[in-house]
Amino acid sequence: MSQPIIQSRCSVATTNGSRYLQQLCKHWAHKFEVEFDAERGRITMPEDRVVILTATPQTLEIRLDAPGDTTEHMRHIVDSHIARFAFREELSFDWQTA
Repeated sequence: MSQPIIQSRCSVATTNGSRYLQQLCKHWAHKFEVEFDAERGRITMPEDRVVILTATPQTLEIRLDAPGDTTEHMRHIVDSHIARFAFREELSFDWQTA
């Protein structure tokens, strides 16, 4: 039986949200189905995992849909990738279950 999908949200304070959104989408485009522009991105992965990114002038909004048993791990993977792209600034990731 498959795990229920858990939706998580995270709002990251940064004026570079568009840059990080595009970097993450380009980085994963060789492995996953990716669609993006300067303001929105969607990364579709196997096992019902989806990352949706929205850049505003002051934040990067992240939504993660993932099976319950992979949610924490997927949050960490998304965080660590974005933090690596944002090495010039200290970002805070405060995930909330929707």
